[in-house]
Parts: sequence; structure tokens; C-alpha cells
Amino acid sequence: MEKKGSSKMNVAIIHPDLGIGGAERLIVDAAMELASLGHKVHIFTSHHDKNRCFEETLSGVFDITVYGSFLPRHIFYRLHAVCAYLRCMFVSLCLLFMWPSFDIILADQVSVVIPLLKLKKSGKVVFYCHFPDLLLAQHTTILRRIYRKPIDFIEEITTGMADLILVNSKFTASTFASTFKNLDARGIKPAVLYPAVNVDQFEKPNATKLNFLSINRFERKKNIELAISAFAMLHAHEVHDHQGVDMNDVSLTVAGKFIQFFKFSSKNSNIPLEVRVRANEIYEFVLCVENVEYLEELKKLAEREGVSQRVKFITSCSTAERNALLGQCLCVLYTPKDEHFGIVPLEAMAAYKPVIACNSGGPVETVKHGVTGFLCDPNPKEFASAMSNFIQDPHMSEKMGQDARQHVAESFSTKIFGQHLNRYLVDVARGKEE
Repeated sequence: MEKKGSSKMNVAIIHPDLGIGGAERLIVDAAMELASLGHKVHIFTSHHDKNRCFEETLSGVFDITVYGSFLPRHIFYRLHAVCAYLRCMFVSLCLLFMWPSFDIILADQVSVVIPLLKLKKSGKVVFYCHFPDLLLAQHTTILRRIYRKPIDFIEEITTGMADLILVNSKFTASTFASTFKNLDARGIKPAVLYPAVNVDQFEKPNATKLNFLSINRFERKKNIELAISAFAMLHAHEVHDHQGVDMNDVSLTVAGKFIQFFKFSSKNSNIPLEVRVRANEIYEFVLCVENVEYLEELKKLAEREGVSQRVKFITSCSTAERNALLGQCLCVLYTPKDEHFGIVPLEAMAAYKPVIACNSGGPVETVKHGVTGFLCDPNPKEFASAMSNFIQDPHMSEKMGQDARQHVAESFSTKIFGQHLNRYLVDVARGKEE
């Protein structure tokens, strides 16, 4: 183990499932940036499918060790939280007994591992709280409330045991304080470490179309109907009269992740990997009802609003397709309310595109109103009015896009993220208190 006075450290990262997602993106960015700064990084996880992962995990820049892949993710499609706890605890126990000490152990998502990790007296434990899990879990029935009660209690107790707690936004920090009231009363307050975006993946666009773009998962909480209703209001000239503009040239693209509905089990299947869920040696393909229902609801809404011919739906677009859509659009519409952070606005601004977002949650901290986009009340009239600005003056998109790119490069790039994370880890390893 490195000496405490050294700036180079041995860092262990524990993450439940090293697949493809927002939390995984952050963990991979953390590992890559810490390794680039000279730290020795080792990720421990219960699952790492080399056919479904971020390519950086295959680069050899940092080590990855898998423990407990044989443990179930669920029991008859239930008890997901309990199974996640057991899998992460197994990974932690393997780290404790089979590996030497680390200067820092960084964990996220599952806080129950913290008291186990604290048994390594020589290292410090840092926990990244993307959002309190008890607020994400369903408490809809008496049985579920009984099931969640001890889990929610354990989450608060164990989270407070970390040497340092990080969250993804000031909004999440305030939610953390109002949710974990006992921790807040004890003066335990998280520090903010914003997620990042790799700005180098986006090139400056050569040309744009009169197209508005919405990128989100097809889930009701993403409030995509706001984009369609605002677009319909824009087309009906209910906010401004767009003289000199052929509104037939103005369109809306709604792109997002979508999983088809089917259920299947087989050891050998040609079903795409992105919809596979590993459970022991059986691949189980599970239903995503909301995707199907919500997409149909959105299509019917576009028909009712009379804009179905000008709204294009794209399901499960690849990264390359997403980047191409970003390069061609006028601006990006981001419609979720009270989003914990929201990576889409950062990706849009990194791609030289302004953003119209709700004036709540994470976008309030990432979008500079009137400079890199507009923050609006979550209603169609406000969004349509903001969209109208870009129709009346298309050059505004280019000007704001330039400012947006500079803003992200200076405040939300992976390099900046790595520098801030490194400072937090070095400080906590040395026992420094803010």
C-alpha cells in the first residue's frame, strides 16, 4: 500500500454490475481518470459481460475482478434489493479476505457494504450516492412497505458510516438531507461531484436542420409528452407568428431506449445481448411493459395534436446514431421534472447544441439560462415559447451551441471530473477535513 504522504494510491472500486448505464459510465470514468493520474485502480464487481460493457473495461488500463456471478439477481422475479445486497456483500467479503489493503475503497449504489469495508482499518471508504434508493423503490402496497422498511433503515445507517459521501448534484444533496434526516441532524452532509461527459466524442456540426430533438428512455417519468405538446403548440402558431419560415420544414425527433416485450429462456439464443439478463447460466428475457405502452401513448398524442407527420420516433438508437442526431438538430428538449442530474443536457451541449429543460433538478445546475439554453416551467406554452426563439433566429442555435460547448469543456469534462474526484480522495486518504 502507498504511504499516506504519497499522492499515488491503491484504489478499489466496488460496483454491483459493470454493464452499460449511467452509474456504470460514472464508475468507468472514475477508474480511467484515476488511473491516468497514476493511481492503481482495481474494480470489483459481481458481473461483467465482455459483450455488453463499456469498451474501456476491456482496455487493461485498470484491473477488473468478478466475484459472485453465480448468485441470483432475483428470486422468482422478486426480492431484487435483497439479492443485490447479498451479491455486493459477497464481493466485499472476497475483497476483505483475498486482497491486501487499499488506500481508498470507492463504493456506489449499495451502501450495505460500507460497514464490511470499514473493517479494513488502513483504508478510507467513499460512497457515491446517485440518489437515495428508498426514493427510487416502490412502496405501493402494504407488503412492499413491510419489505422495504428494514432495507430503507439499513440504507440510512450504513450510508452514514462512510468516511466521505459524494452525490451527483446540489439537488441530490438537498434531497439527501431531507430524506436521511438523522444523518443531516448529525452534521453528515455529502459533497457534490458532478458526472462528466467525454467532449472529444462530439465534433462541431457542419449544418443543422429545423429539427428539435428529444433523447430519453421511453418511461412516463421522463415526461416526453411535454415535448410533443409544445411542438404542436409551436406549429399552431400559438406563441409567435413565424413569418418567413415554412413550418412544414420544422420537425421533432423523439429518440430513446426501447426494449421489446417478450419472455424467453435459453442457454443459446440469438436475441440481442442488450436485452439479456444473466441469472446463473440461463438468459432470461423479461417484459418491459412501460416501454411499449408509453411509446403508443406518445404516438396517439402526436396524432391527436395533428403533428404525427412531423414527429419521428426512433427506438434504441446507437451511440453513433445519437451523435448524428445531435449534430443535425436545432436544439435538444429535455423534459423530465426534478431529474437527479441528467446527462443528456451535458451531451447535447458538448455536441454544440443548446438545451431547453425544466427549471428544476439537475439541469438548473448545468444549463445556463439564456446562454447555453433555456430553463422553463414544465408546461407546453413555456417550452414552445423557448423553441420559437430558435425558429425566429436559427443563428441563435449556433451562438448558444458554441457557448454550451465551452461551458461543458470547462466545468463538466471527464478531465475536470477526474481532478475533482482525485482531490476528494487524496484529502480523505490523508484524513483531511473540510
